[in-house]
Amino acid sequence: MFKIKTMNTISGHGIDVLEKRNCLVGADVEQPDGMLIRSADLHGYDFGPELLAIARAGAGYNNIPVSECAEKGIVVFNSPGANAEAVKEQEICSLVMASRDIIGSIEWVRSIAGRGDEIPALVEKGKSSFAGPELLGKTLGVVGLGAVGALVANTALELGMEVYGYDPFMSVDAAWRLSREVIRAENIDTVFENCDYISINVPYTCETHHMFDDAAFARMKPGVRIVNESRAEVVDDEAITAALDCGKVAKYVTDFPNETILKAPNVIAMPHLGACTPESEDRCAEMAATELYDYLANGNIKNSVNLPDATLSRMGVCRLCVLHRNVPRMLTRILDYISDLNINVEHMINKPRGEYAYTIVDLGERIGEDTAASIRSMSDVLRVRVI
Repeated sequence: MFKIKTMNTISGHGIDVLEKRNCLVGADVEQPDGMLIRSADLHGYDFGPELLAIARAGAGYNNIPVSECAEKGIVVFNSPGANAEAVKEQEICSLVMASRDIIGSIEWVRSIAGRGDEIPALVEKGKSSFAGPELLGKTLGVVGLGAVGALVANTALELGMEVYGYDPFMSVDAAWRLSREVIRAENIDTVFENCDYISINVPYTCETHHMFDDAAFARMKPGVRIVNESRAEVVDDEAITAALDCGKVAKYVTDFPNETILKAPNVIAMPHLGACTPESEDRCAEMAATELYDYLANGNIKNSVNLPDATLSRMGVCRLCVLHRNVPRMLTRILDYISDLNINVEHMINKPRGEYAYTIVDLGERIGEDTAASIRSMSDVLRVRVI
């Protein structure tokens, strides 16, 4: 029975996935094999030596120290695409709000309550103050073409927009999801120079920190309207404030408010609502729980953000799983050791990811803890499991 510690409120769909497989699940679980979380900040958290994996019910994972976890052989999962529909819908709403002063118009209409029969005339006279351009015929640049970005791009095409897409790391799966009508931007300057609207959907990393800075705004079209469903840190707050002050950016819609942004003009800030739908929370929790259990029970890794993905159908009597550094002859050392024990390899896979690698070996005989301990003692081995 695996022990799973939950943090934050997790949808029952995710809890059911684990409890139906006889896992002990709860916020008070001690010495867990796995953790299922949402936005809980794990930086500085004391991870026990028995912890094997952390599953994030959501796409973002900057609340988890992924590098530290990798060094400890703790696999970190996220649930990419599970909340994509919810975020896409909010982005389309944000594009409209960036065009027309819908929020200001609503507040103004409320302010004329009590004017009785004057209200219809006041409405007709005042409505022009809140008018804005249509999306039809305008140009949208989508920066980041993952699960959300691809949906936004495709939907914008249906709204009659011309769409540029930029993503130097676009996956094959993302390419299949993307309409052929999306214009591929070879570099981000193409987006800056051509687009009336820009949708930001990149993950937050060291490379994307302040990706939108003074130099970026200087290259954009005057009056550009920007929607940020990425992370606050992707946009330099001081730079966009200056761009808003001078009118270079006409409107900034963000799901990540902070003190600086809330003081800037022409900002629409929401409280990180993008994925906040019951359907999205259910899908994210179910996906994260499924990934977590498959790793604990079978050693399969899918949608890891810090260690290699590797899945293998079960064969043989037992499964040896080794997380190790991606160094020469590591695989040979593992297989030679097994061969010296006269144990047959039924099935195997080895996958690298940067400085790490993961090896799954299905064996024709069951091995004991002494064998696992010998492999564990090899240099550059991070974690060994026998399933």
